[in-house]
Amino acid sequence: MASQQEIAAFIAAEFPQTRVRILEVGDKSATVAHEIGRAELRPGGTVSGPVLMATADVALYVAILGELGIVPLTVTTSLSFNFMRKPSADRRILGVCKLLKLGRTLAVGEVSLYSEGLPEPVAHAVGTYAIPPVGRSGAGS
Repeated sequence: MASQQEIAAFIAAEFPQTRVRILEVGDKSATVAHEIGRAELRPGGTVSGPVLMATADVALYVAILGELGIVPLTVTTSLSFNFMRKPSADRRILGVCKLLKLGRTLAVGEVSLYSEGLPEPVAHAVGTYAIPPVGRSGAGS
């Protein structure tokens, strides 16, 4: 298992372009937040789909790393998305992930995405990650 601080340091070093920040990790779950600014909006004043998808993807990755430890070569193999309502343009996007299955080679999880402070989800995602075989984790490299 990896701590929130260890995962945050790994994400900052390996994915410096992300604006997603880890709020909580543990117990096969993670909560992350994505700051929203003008660059994250699309015409019509709503948060862009790629921002929502990135937030969900990072939430899944963080939840998995929280259980496995830092395994860099764990990668997304599928991400299914349902856009449910217009996100607020002036609130952070929160991604709340729960792992549904954590096996030797695959992990499956779901992420509910919210505009911070609002009760109704703006999107829902289900994703699968491939976990590398033992000895090919890339840990420590």
